[in-house]
Amino acid sequence: MHTTIITGNQAFITGNAIMASTQLQRIERIHNPEYKRSGPKSYVYLLHKYHFCPTMEGPYFMGSKMEQQGKHGVDHAVGGKARIQQVLKKKDPTSGQTGDVTAEDQQNDSEYICPVTIGTPGKTFKLDFDTGSADLWIWSTELPSSTKSSAKGHTLFDPKQSSTFKATTGSSWKISYGDNSSASGTVGTDNIVLGGLTVKSQTIELAKTLSAQFQQDTSDGLLGLAFGSINTVTPKPAKTPVENMILQSDIPKDMELFTAHLGSWRDASDPGNEGKSFYTFGYIDQPTLTAAGVSESNIYYTPIDNSQGFWMFNSASASVNGTDVPRTGNTAIADTGTTLCLIDDVTCKAIYAAIPGAKYDATQQGYIFPDSTTADQLPTVTFAVGDKQFAIQKEALGFAAAESGFVYGGIQSRGDMTFDILGDVFLKGVYAIFDQGNTRFGCVQRILPTQNTSAPPS
Repeated sequence: MHTTIITGNQAFITGNAIMASTQLQRIERIHNPEYKRSGPKSYVYLLHKYHFCPTMEGPYFMGSKMEQQGKHGVDHAVGGKARIQQVLKKKDPTSGQTGDVTAEDQQNDSEYICPVTIGTPGKTFKLDFDTGSADLWIWSTELPSSTKSSAKGHTLFDPKQSSTFKATTGSSWKISYGDNSSASGTVGTDNIVLGGLTVKSQTIELAKTLSAQFQQDTSDGLLGLAFGSINTVTPKPAKTPVENMILQSDIPKDMELFTAHLGSWRDASDPGNEGKSFYTFGYIDQPTLTAAGVSESNIYYTPIDNSQGFWMFNSASASVNGTDVPRTGNTAIADTGTTLCLIDDVTCKAIYAAIPGAKYDATQQGYIFPDSTTADQLPTVTFAVGDKQFAIQKEALGFAAAESGFVYGGIQSRGDMTFDILGDVFLKGVYAIFDQGNTRFGCVQRILPTQNTSAPPS
């Protein structure tokens, strides 16, 4: 039997059988000072991540590419068959010529990173926590010398230096996107520490190759918090840290969950908030509930559909300034690894129609609006999580500096995708509870004393 005792910003788990206690604590989500916001680059990153076709005019589109499949695989085109592959392309607005999308066209850096300890003795790595993927991969000493020599500021995992590391023979991993960017390598197990909680024999994926896009990221890797069914380890997908926490009974049966409190630079001066960002594992943060005026028994939950590996739930309506926008059969996923929100075109148009001076800019492939827009001029926008509406913070509607006097909107078109991506722009307005044990997603509307709508830094 486990008992969870919560005091301030920490929780203690005591177990009668083991006569020990585990101190759980918030994992700080640290802002990356090197990160430079760009609306179009963030949008292109999502085109790669989710591989969808844009439905709004702009320079980026999905095109066809002939690829020779050789006898020995894609990299050895000897004989075999040719196949058509859909890849992201870019059209030059002046010449009209099309070409490949380069590393410079997309956002390859992480805006926020979290400390995770791996190995024995423990070494701290700065990882991007992503509920839209399920791999735990890190920079390693197995990378080529040319990559390691340019790895300024990165911590590299050396399997020879950890007494608890065990190689997984015959296993490998690879993440690849539509622009041919990829990361791949070998697989092993080791102990990791998340917020005071040790997960033993966790599968970790050691990077052996990283394309230029991945090398531009300030983080030391990624920690996926989606479901293990979309993990890329072969021949058998690996379990995620949360799945192993549950299997190893590291967290109480009634707290088989993690939570996300995503702050913003805009709220740095708000008392009691100061723009703090953090995750918790194995407990719900009581001070956050108190600040929102919600008790634990009154948290709103909705069932999720994890058949595609994501935190997906019904989101059959939205509203703009109190006017309902019906979206029968619509679903959405909560993705902490995505900065923007991507939604259907009809709802997107309704939102920007309610902002004075807003327009669609085909050169940036996105909606923009005047950076002088005040909070009272911005619409109240809500999205359904199950049967309940939750509001976007008005200050989050402006994502990044655009052309002179304008900002790039935080909500954009999802193209031909059939579900919404609710990223940081939405999640910063709520306290999110990812209840893996009960296969449900919880939401608490956060209350901010002020709305800071000042223009984003360029």
